Amino acid sequence: MNALQNSMNDFSTTLKTWRATRRYSQLDLAMEAEISARHLSFLETGRARPSREMVVRLGEALELPLDARNHMLTHAGFAVRYTARDWDDKAMEPIRRAVSRQLQRHMPYPGMALDRLWNIREANPAALALFAPFGICVGSSLLDMMMLEGLPHVIENWPEVAHHAALRLRTESAAQGGIPEFAEAIQYLTSAAAAYTPTSTPVVPTILIMGGRRLSMFATISQFGTPEDLLLDDLKIELYYPMDEATDQIFEALAER
Repeated sequence: MNALQNSMNDFSTTLKTWRATRRYSQLDLAMEAEISARHLSFLETGRARPSREMVVRLGEALELPLDARNHMLTHAGFAVRYTARDWDDKAMEPIRRAVSRQLQRHMPYPGMALDRLWNIREANPAALALFAPFGICVGSSLLDMMMLEGLPHVIENWPEVAHHAALRLRTESAAQGGIPEFAEAIQYLTSAAAAYTPTSTPVVPTILIMGGRRLSMFATISQFGTPEDLLLDDLKIELYYPMDEATDQIFEALAER
């Protein structure tokens, strides 16, 4: 009985925490999940025990990451629903093929696939050539690259880039309910962004000065629309585009090599 009670307390706390994180009132969440506010109140106080279906419904209503939905299930005393396949798993073959095709079709511009912790799962030749001077390759972490001692010397608008990188990390961490591995990078980037001054450009570029050449580029980020796997729920496809004609020509030259 004690184990069951502890499990229910964990679920109630998790539910209340995520509702507060999503800034829902009890009535808001009850309407979203199509249940009564009274029943939701009972779930949050531990007076009612949720069914597995109810936990799944609440996770969907809160738009939780799949990993958080698993935690909510285990806190309620149920087995997890979502698994994390290895990137090389046979079932992931069509996913790998789609990612590779997208990255290759993006040439001569850089493109890569990043996991939850910003580790590079796959990258096209342009991205590998661009990041090679920083010692970055498939398997490397962009979080580590952001904290390289020499990086501020090659990014012309470093305070601006650091500011937006820290903002993105905070947003991703909040959406996941907290990612401890981001803490050091957020602290470092926030400090580096002390001299940041907002600009009025339509998009914030990253401006690199490398080998006497100036590269100005911006990025787009896409994700899978209907993931049922923990790895795919977090996987992001990041594609870079030239901000000017000079950068476009540099990328063309890199691709020819």
